[in-house]
Amino acid sequence: MRLVVDPRGVVRAAYAEAVDLAALGRPTIARASHVEPDAEGRWTADLSPCGGPTLGPFARRGEALAAEVAWLEANRLAPPDRADPCGPRTPRA
Repeated sequence: MRLVVDPRGVVRAAYAEAVDLAALGRPTIARASHVEPDAEGRWTADLSPCGGPTLGPFARRGEALAAEVAWLEANRLAPPDRADPCGPRTPRA
């Protein structure tokens, strides 16, 4: 689980239960994606809730979940000086 701390001390992560995020303060959780099967039993990771692409199809759900996390970590958890497709950030001073 990758945690990113911005200059204001705000922690961002793709939700997982590996770390008790409540120990870091009151968490704010927002859906960034949906991993769902299609009519043929293949899996897609739909990142449209945060302005991202649909990834897949994948033969296994675990592959779709891994692709989802990789995309979120590369894009949603980008360093503060990179664009965040899931919402604006407060500009750095």
